[in-house]
Amino acid sequence: MLVKVYNKEGQETAATVELPDAVFGIEPNTHAMYLDVKQYLAHQRQGTHKAKERSEMSGSTRKLHKQKGTGGARKGDINNPLYKGGARVFGPKPRDYSFKLNKKVKALARRSALSQKAAGSQITVLEDFTFEAPKTSAFARFLSGFQASNQRVLVVTSDKNEALVLSSRNLQKARVVRAEDLNTYELMKASRLLLMSSSVGKISQQLNP
Repeated sequence: MLVKVYNKEGQETAATVELPDAVFGIEPNTHAMYLDVKQYLAHQRQGTHKAKERSEMSGSTRKLHKQKGTGGARKGDINNPLYKGGARVFGPKPRDYSFKLNKKVKALARRSALSQKAAGSQITVLEDFTFEAPKTSAFARFLSGFQASNQRVLVVTSDKNEALVLSSRNLQKARVVRAEDLNTYELMKASRLLLMSSSVGKISQQLNP
């Protein structure tokens, strides 16, 4: 797939870039994308939630009344979960939510997300650029040149670009990542994908099956 390259002002240049069909032109595998997003979100969970069960409660363990003959239900002690202030039955405990996902499945998910963006004309390739100093207003002007000021935008660079990262940090819907840090969740969340021309080769090299 041959696409045009734009400069940072949003103007078309004479250059073109080839987006390999093996990465940007496959039939999207929705289940692989689901698994990769599920794993990403699972890894964000702290898993530190905790509720006390009956054996962990403070309070007397004296049986409130005899088992039979009262006409009422058998109750046990004051920590009974049926009472107000009592314990919780099968409450949450600290746990690790992460799970393993094969590298090939993760790569397929990212290729599927990129192919979906390409099919929806949501990918734009840019000339490599940077800012002399971090400036949010400069990044906002850059986005407006692509009519993306109110869209959720993901800018992908080939290497770490501190000035761009800091310039975008105060904009809620904009994010700058390196090609090697791309993940399916961020790809799916973004409505526009702006790729630096040098990042296309890195993405292809990283995800080419």
